[in-house]
Amino acid sequence: MGNMKNKIAFIKEVFGRYYKEEYIPRGIPRIDKREFGFNLFEGFMLRHKKFNNYDELKEFLMNKTPMDAYYSCAYYENPEAEMDKKGWIGADLIFDIDADHIPTQCDKVHDEWTCNNCKFTGKGITPEKCPLCNGEKFTVITWPCEKCLNAARNETIKLMEFLEEDFGFSGSEIRMFFSGHRGYHIQVENKTVQELNAFERKEIVDYITGLGFEVVKPNEYIRVGWEKRAINGLCEFLTQADVEGLVKVGLKRNIAEKIVQNKDKLIKKIKSGEWKGIQGIGPRTLTKMLKHVIRLKSSKIDTVVTTDTHRLIRLPESLNSKTGFKKTELKPNEIDDFDPFSKAVIFTNETITVHVYDAPRFRIKNKEFGPYKNKKVELPIPAAMLILCKGKGEISE
Repeated sequence: MGNMKNKIAFIKEVFGRYYKEEYIPRGIPRIDKREFGFNLFEGFMLRHKKFNNYDELKEFLMNKTPMDAYYSCAYYENPEAEMDKKGWIGADLIFDIDADHIPTQCDKVHDEWTCNNCKFTGKGITPEKCPLCNGEKFTVITWPCEKCLNAARNETIKLMEFLEEDFGFSGSEIRMFFSGHRGYHIQVENKTVQELNAFERKEIVDYITGLGFEVVKPNEYIRVGWEKRAINGLCEFLTQADVEGLVKVGLKRNIAEKIVQNKDKLIKKIKSGEWKGIQGIGPRTLTKMLKHVIRLKSSKIDTVVTTDTHRLIRLPESLNSKTGFKKTELKPNEIDDFDPFSKAVIFTNETITVHVYDAPRFRIKNKEFGPYKNKKVELPIPAAMLILCKGKGEISE
């Protein structure tokens, strides 16, 4: 218990120093119309807070040192009131992309879950129900590795394509953030979308995820939006496809072999719109391939976040208690080169000794650490914070 108290006290101390010494509040339009909420180290949450300006917000963060800080995507007449009395004005359009919702090979290595009922443990993405007892509540430990963050980045890039090319939002209306954990937040600040209700936002979600998109019929496509995306995606898929890849999509092996043998001819016909006359490759085969392409080209967003017009989202530049990293804003055109393990870390020149239970190999800035197994090691603050926040170690006595 003593080591646990020491660990929490150390994390809170680092957070407190950050909010006093480095944190600069910014990026919250109409701050006086937002509700703020805070998870505290003492074990409870404060909600329905209002701040008139950035100075009030910074003073609160310095005095309270929250574990996590949030503000509403919504604008209210009375942010401090109970929910039914706040007076909803509108809400920004929010998207959350998290590696937790993206299947990757690496999650089988570093992510684990434990059923709260029977204590059965597994690796990878957490199931909806425990395979042993059908329990639905789990304790989950994830890890932000470079592979899963790259997967989240790729989904974010796809989302940006939808927002700019299909919906016509300009770069000045779109704000992008690294979440401080395993993903990215996209925020559209546009007067028209602020007025959308939950059902209208659900239509945007359905479009971006490809839900309900009817598979393109021969000679009946227009090269815009999803139609363009599906046709181009199908051609890209066929260019790289081999027999085994096509079988995994659900095609019979003899059909897959025929497609591979005639792929150049098939791609040429698809690009020209002449889908008829491809012997042995009928509508059902094309439909299976197109459905696969739609899954590849859709963006894996958290659908609940986008449709919630009262959602609390993480405060820009605040620290994430799951990692000790900060939620960091970046320009959309910077995402290809953005490095969370360099740009979102704090106090990189200080060290502390930590007893690490078990941690995979990881990187902070240009230095590699681990893997560690039951080892005492001196680490820079960002590496130590990641270990401690993930419950993978304790402060060494």
